[in-house]
Amino acid sequence: MNSMDSLEPRGSDRRLFSPAAQRNREPILAVLRSVLPSTGRVLELASGSGEHAVYFARHLAPLCWQPTDPSETALASIAAWRETEALDNLAAPVRLDVTARWPPLPDLAAVVCINLLHISPWAASEALFAAAGRQLPVGGALVVYGPFLRHGEHTAPSNAAFDEQLRARDPRWGIRDLEAVEGLARDNDLKCEAVHELPANNLCVVWRR
Repeated sequence: MNSMDSLEPRGSDRRLFSPAAQRNREPILAVLRSVLPSTGRVLELASGSGEHAVYFARHLAPLCWQPTDPSETALASIAAWRETEALDNLAAPVRLDVTARWPPLPDLAAVVCINLLHISPWAASEALFAAAGRQLPVGGALVVYGPFLRHGEHTAPSNAAFDEQLRARDPRWGIRDLEAVEGLARDNDLKCEAVHELPANNLCVVWRR
């Protein structure tokens, strides 16, 4: 399954565990190593369980990793992971809905968005690129990971089946066409720097302001 895996609690532990995060964290990290600066603050949107935040903060120090999520359950999980790992460069989680106006973010160097665009309305994609274009510094990176259509076509039968599942769950969801997303980027002064093909028919796309 792609990125609609359930988050699993374990006993009374507030930490959630995502099978998808375990599967994709190393390929995503390899891309992040190649595009992120060595210092500054990275804003992660829709951090979910917090496992990516912990993993990336551990491997990308001294970058400061700022996890966010709109869900109170997710925020509790992120806080629990942060307490367990005790990483100096992992900031406390912040409640943030991508469609709301983002607060000022000092030292912002990059924005990372993993498995959000297809599990949200198109308005979330519009808000993401508008805010990134507004708040990233010149040279700052927006890194987006997930499944995409290319030229209106699915890249694999499994993605087509996943898209049907998403739309059955919520008609506003669905795998986005990369060319349509690229249009949002252009409208907000973000230039596509690279498209990385990662395992399980996912892409990691890097835009630069």
